[in-house]
Amino acid sequence: MNPPPDHEEKLERLIHRTLRELPLRRAPGTLETRVLAELARRAALPWWRKSFVHWPVPARAVFLLCSVGIVKLVLMAAIWVMAGFDLVQFREAFSQPLSVVENSLAVLRAVTGFFDLVARSIPPLWVYAGAAIVLSLYATLFGLGAAAYKALQAQR
Repeated sequence: MNPPPDHEEKLERLIHRTLRELPLRRAPGTLETRVLAELARRAALPWWRKSFVHWPVPARAVFLLCSVGIVKLVLMAAIWVMAGFDLVQFREAFSQPLSVVENSLAVLRAVTGFFDLVARSIPPLWVYAGAAIVLSLYATLFGLGAAAYKALQAQR
């Protein structure tokens, strides 16, 4: 035997009404002062005691570079130990990655030089016209979004 189709809606309304009739629970009297004291304590912490996201950008960059350097040194030491402390094998193991880095930097310089050359050859009028087109498209999108929102809100 199946319940009537509106049975779930009636049950939902009954539960909602019952929960609304319950009295509100009071927070402890000291809660506000404890929360504000904790917020003040956290705000007073120096940047290096806060999470990584709150560090200044130069400090984050230095930390990341140092971390990558330490990982590189640990890997180099591990390979040196596995090679039996043979300096010839050690140099051969790390000569290839260094050439890859140098080649990658050369490619990066060529690509940035190409984009620099292209950017210098574009007339300023085209840049301004492109910016005006992008701004007008953005304004149109914003207007259409506002109109759609208003139309949807009018239906409710």
